[in-house]
Amino acid sequence: MPAVPSPPDDARSFRAEIRSAEPCGPDAVLLRVAPGIPIGTVRASRFFMLRREDGLSPPIPRPFSLYRREGEDLVFLIQLVGRGTRALAASAPGTPLRCIGPLGNGWPPMDGAGPPWVLVAGGVGCAPFPLAIEQALRGAEGCAPVERAEELTYLFGAASAERLYDRERVAALGVRLLLATDDGSEGFHGTTVALLGSLLDRGELPERVRILACGPEPMLAAVSALAEARDLECWVSLETRMACGVGICNGCPVPTRSGGRFGGWPNAKCCVEGPVFSTGDVRVD
Repeated sequence: MPAVPSPPDDARSFRAEIRSAEPCGPDAVLLRVAPGIPIGTVRASRFFMLRREDGLSPPIPRPFSLYRREGEDLVFLIQLVGRGTRALAASAPGTPLRCIGPLGNGWPPMDGAGPPWVLVAGGVGCAPFPLAIEQALRGAEGCAPVERAEELTYLFGAASAERLYDRERVAALGVRLLLATDDGSEGFHGTTVALLGSLLDRGELPERVRILACGPEPMLAAVSALAEARDLECWVSLETRMACGVGICNGCPVPTRSGGRFGGWPNAKCCVEGPVFSTGDVRVD
């Protein structure tokens, strides 16, 4: 069996300060944070636990993928869904913040060799992708860079056009951006998974692609099923609820697959062994 996982070596608990909370769409904000300590390179889809220090946030911090970097500042895309996220969104500049991170494991390095990459995002599941695209184009971690941005296909879906958060930023990176909405208000009328299947069936994507996906659990289950049926490499970034973020509480189990890299363990911990998993290693039901 694999060794019991532990928090990453570069994770820290530190006091930070909020610079701004900029509205994004009808129910989200872009939260810009000054960390106050040096933060090294963070692979896309790793996350930080965030909580206001003034008592207005719940005692347990909330996990958020790093959305992008602005100099030394960290930027997070936060959808307003409860007390914790609303407290963060209502923060004035200078509000003290408790940060723990960077945590978890991110996307596999996106190299420019091998089958093309297809990125599949649903709603706020778009959060780990802008940084991933930038890193792929730079050739991060010693990998061959993706030479042309248009070689990356980014499928971004949401319930409606207004919830295609900050899509202009990704479009400006030059990737092949295809939109989908459940209500047909913009782009493909349907889900991103239906769009992906249609592109493969029509030959608008090659038969062999590598998939990265993040979004609601039903979307990830459908992506996993599609990848398995077509024998495609696929990684998912799970949005499992977490409490500690460092592997202590066992509150974020993910069922494993027999024969996968987790051996005989029935569950993996999303916070320390994820949030990114190969669909060959875990079950996304």
